[in-house]
Formats: sequence, structure tokens, C-alpha cells
Amino acid sequence: MCISVSLLEGVAMATVRRTMPFAIYVVMFAALALQSDLTGFMVCNLLVQLAVFVVGACLPAHRTGFMSYVDVAWPWGLALIGVQVLVFGGLDSPAAVATAAIYLLMGMRMGAWALRFMVFKRLPGELPRYQYQRRRWERDGFRNEKVSLQVEIMVQCGANIAALAVPAALATVRPARLDVVSVAAIALWAVFWVFESVADLQKARFADRTRRDGVRRTCDSGLWRYSRHPNYFGQWMQWSSLILLSLPVLIDRWPHHHIVFGLLTALALAWISWTTYHMLVHYTGAVPAEYFSRQRRPDYIRYQRVTNRFFPGLRRTTHQ
Repeated sequence: MCISVSLLEGVAMATVRRTMPFAIYVVMFAALALQSDLTGFMVCNLLVQLAVFVVGACLPAHRTGFMSYVDVAWPWGLALIGVQVLVFGGLDSPAAVATAAIYLLMGMRMGAWALRFMVFKRLPGELPRYQYQRRRWERDGFRNEKVSLQVEIMVQCGANIAALAVPAALATVRPARLDVVSVAAIALWAVFWVFESVADLQKARFADRTRRDGVRRTCDSGLWRYSRHPNYFGQWMQWSSLILLSLPVLIDRWPHHHIVFGLLTALALAWISWTTYHMLVHYTGAVPAEYFSRQRRPDYIRYQRVTNRFFPGLRRTTHQ
């Protein structure tokens, strides 16, 4: 009896954790949509993201049982946020064009890879990070895999609808000029877009070499010498740059809107930093990837001992 009660309590807590993001996204969405000059963008983006995720992820996941299709819907959803910034912000606003370009380049870069690997080459099986999700569902007591697939997909859809769309929404109503902070934010974003791209290129070339040599080794050269996931760090810094890009317009709007809207918008920007870090490290990023890397590559445990997981830094010395 005690075991059953404990199990039910565990499932209840896991259910609360699973549904909490939806409650947060609803509050974020309402905080922006209730600001009259942002309503049009937020409602349009709601409809666009629902369409992209239903067609690009929910239906294929229902048919195949693979959650991996969310990797197609999520980046192309970002790219379409960029298109909407151009529509609502106008081509005559350098600030809007710059923000739109950031969303487009981030989304299309990841989206092109996803289409190539999962659509044109036909997805051979569930990606490892989503295989790992099933271990979490089992741990938390969620037995209905079809429901879990759809819930997890819609969590990422909710992120595109609410939190990750905040910088875009603000860009549609900001002054056309680019101030010093905005220029610095755009430059910072460009640096880390290149950083992420170089990391991915280094990893791909290393994988090709080891495949030709017929060995399994961990990539520990280039940027991968200083972080076990430099590509994820580069992506997180790009979102941090978007937050910085949004600060001038947030400050400019502060005196003209209700303080509750201002606070919720500021919290939404802060949430972007937390949720992207959580996603890239714990949810679908470093933790799931390393679970399988430890099993497949004998040298990975030592690599973990000497190399930072996320933030780049000097390698640690080890006597083992």
C-alpha cells in the first residue's frame, strides 16, 4: 500500500513538472498578446506554429512513433518567426530586418540539416536524445507513449509560440534605428553563430576521419578540446544575444505600459536564457548525448574528466 501511494505521488509530481511549462507559456503569451501593438504578431505566430508543429511533428510522430520529427518543426518554426518579423516590422526598419535575419539564419541552418537527414534520407530510427526521453517517461510512470510523444512535442511548440518569440515580437514595434547596444548584440550573435557552425564542421570532419580509419574515438580537437558541447554553448549564446538585442526596446516601452506587462515581458526574456540552457544541457542536449557516448566510446569517460561539459575552459589535469 505504501509503495502504491509513493508511486502515485511520484507520478503526480512528474505530471505537475510536465504541465508546468504550458502554464508558464500561457502567461507569457497573454502578457504580450494583451499589449495592443503586439496582439497581431502574437496571434499570427500562434496559428503559424500550431500549423508547423501539427503537420511537421505531431502527425509524423503519431504515424511512425518517432519524436525526432520535432527537430524539423522547431527550427522551421523559428525561421517562420523571422518571416513574420519582416511582415509586421517592415523592411524599412533596420532593427526588424536584423532580428528577422537572426531568426531566419538560426532556423534555416538547423532546419536544412533536419530535412536532409530525416526527410530526404528517410529517418532510420529514433534519434538517441529522444530514445533517452523514453527512459524518463518510464521513470516517471508515464505508460502511454503516444500521449507522451504529443505532449513533449507541444512543449517545444509552446516555446516557439511564447518564450522564444518575445525578442521577435518586440522587434516589430521597436524604433527603426539601431543603437550601440543593438549593434553590439548583433555582432555578438554573429560571432557565436560562426562559433556554433565551426564546432559542427569540426565534429563532422573528425567523424569522417574516424569512420574511414574504422575506429571509434571522441572528438577532442579544435573547440571540442575546451567544451564537450561547444555547438550547444554557441547556440545558447546566440539566444543570449537576442535577449541583449531586446533590452533597449523593453526599456523604451517600460514607462508607456502597465508595470505588470513590463515585468512579465522582462521575466519572459530571462526565461529564454534558462529554458534554452535547460534544453541544451539537460532536456535534449548534453545529458542524453553523453549517456550514449559513454557506452559507445571507451575514451569518453576520460574526456568527461578533463573537459568542461558546457562552458568552454582550460582542460583539467588527471592522473588516471
